[in-house]
Amino acid sequence: MSMILSASVVRVRDGLPLSASTDYDQSTGMQECRKYFKMLSKKLSQLPDRCTLKTGQYNINFISSLGVSYMMLCTENYPSVLAFCFLDELQKEFITTYNMMKTNTAIRPYCFIEFDNFIQRTKQRYNNTRSLSTKMNLADMQTEIKLRPPYQISVSELGSANGFSHISVGEYKGTGKISAAPHQRLEPVTLPGIVSFVLSLLCGALNLIRGFHAIESLLQNEGEDFSYIIAFFLGTAACLYQCYLFVYYTGWRNAKSFLTFGLICLCNMYLYELRNMWQLFFHVTVGAFSTLQIRLRQPQGKSPDYNV
Repeated sequence: MSMILSASVVRVRDGLPLSASTDYDQSTGMQECRKYFKMLSKKLSQLPDRCTLKTGQYNINFISSLGVSYMMLCTENYPSVLAFCFLDELQKEFITTYNMMKTNTAIRPYCFIEFDNFIQRTKQRYNNTRSLSTKMNLADMQTEIKLRPPYQISVSELGSANGFSHISVGEYKGTGKISAAPHQRLEPVTLPGIVSFVLSLLCGALNLIRGFHAIESLLQNEGEDFSYIIAFFLGTAACLYQCYLFVYYTGWRNAKSFLTFGLICLCNMYLYELRNMWQLFFHVTVGAFSTLQIRLRQPQGKSPDYNV
């Protein structure tokens, strides 16, 4: 019989169990799977946001969001679509019930054990598919899993001497080679972040327009300095790259943002004769503000986007 057997909620950064379903099955297979749960909990920060571990007649599935991971154990023939939909329901309810401050500052295991009541109710619904809501769009879930299938963890990887360190260079099924950095997503955008993004685009556009005007001036007057054109276009590239760093996570992101800000300052210093003090102040201030917002928008523990 295909069914969900247990579920737990774990903090990603240190594997602290926050809540779990009350299970009474003490079979050898279940005991072994509980060991896998603990081993996985210690490696969550090194894993993609959606994974599956097949352990013979059982599967362990989990998703991670906002520094919290939602894990479940089911029989091997339980539909993957329903498994991840179950986890998605746990995630939405947990985020609604507990704020991030509480989960980040929790110091003792199972401090949200009352969440077990929701886990048990949801587990019962998913173990009786007739009771599931007809509003559930299984077609969309199946499409999502096909487009971005869960990473398949093998038991041999779980028991390797180096843990999961080599998974970061393995294949994430359906997406090719992965590393820890490209799959990290950033925290939600704030209003100051949006303002800095728009202002950076504005500065880039101003530099681009001035660059084209400088080209026209050079064509009309051979005495014009070509280096000004280069400075304007470098300034445009630096502003656009700041926008890119704000939106996407890359390796050495903070260092790149500081170097980009340095390039903006150098370009404006070189263009000192073509801009007044207010214009220079505006461009440099926007560059500094964007650099600050890039620094403040840190990667999440895991991605919050789970529509399965």
